[in-house]
Parts: sequence; C-alpha cells; structure tokens
Amino acid sequence: MTKAALRPPPAADLYETDFYAWTQAQADLLRAGRFEELDLRNLIDEVASVGSSEKREIESRLDILLAHLLKWKFQPGARSSSWQATLWEQRKRIGRIVKTSPSLKRYPAEVFSDSYVTARLEAAKETGIDFTLFPEQPPFTVEQALDPDYLPKEPSLLDQS
Repeated sequence: MTKAALRPPPAADLYETDFYAWTQAQADLLRAGRFEELDLRNLIDEVASVGSSEKREIESRLDILLAHLLKWKFQPGARSSSWQATLWEQRKRIGRIVKTSPSLKRYPAEVFSDSYVTARLEAAKETGIDFTLFPEQPPFTVEQALDPDYLPKEPSLLDQS
C-alpha cells in the first residue's frame, strides 16, 4: 500500500464522505490548537447551522403547542391526558432551549403569529373543524401559551374568541 493510500482524505473530502469522522477530526484539531489545518469553510457553516437548528426547534415545538391549545379550547369533549402531556412536553422543551440559549428568550414571541397560522391549519386537519372557524387572532398570548399552568377555557356563546 502506498503512503498516499494510508493518508486520510483532506478535511473537505471527509466532510462530504463521513460527516461524523469530519466532526471528530475538527474537534481534535481544535483541542490540539492546530487551527491552520481546520476546514474553516465547512466549520463556519456548521457552527451557524447549530444556532439555526435551535430556532427551528422552537418554531416546531411552538406550532405543536399552539395547535394543542386550540384543540383543547375548541374540542373540550375530546380533551385527554395525552393532550395535556403534549402541552407540558412542548413547554418544557422550549424552556430548556431558552435556558441553554438565553439570547433566544424573545424568539417565541417573534414567531408567535406565524406559528399560530400553522397551528390553526394543524388543528383544523386534526379535528375536522373548518380552518376559518378558528379565530384569526390567537385567543391566548405567547406568555399564556408558555405558562405551564395555563389551559384555555372553552368558548361560551358570548365569547367570540
């Protein structure tokens, strides 16, 4: 076997062929202080994507949370402990992300309107209730949605929210 065959592939090639091995090689280079050997182009992209994935996770969990709050409010006869568990789980997970990344504390409020539209669509699909029957404006605030003790009350005939 030639020396060239024994040599590991360049970092950029490893990034394309074995992502896990690439991450470990980059970590080893960082630990050793061999910064000139880092695959900076790909490393910068990956570090940036980690932050983006935290945002995407908040959005996804907020979508699920809001859909379940709508179902809770507008389908009181179908309420279940599994819905309550889902509400608890989504709130807990959002809270953990914010705890480990405090700069994202305001992010749920930033995406609340968009998540509410998604939640209306999801709630309509899951319940069979027409999308237009869910209020255009959220019947709860982002603070209420994230509050572990909050459960919306069903609408009364006088309550149009």
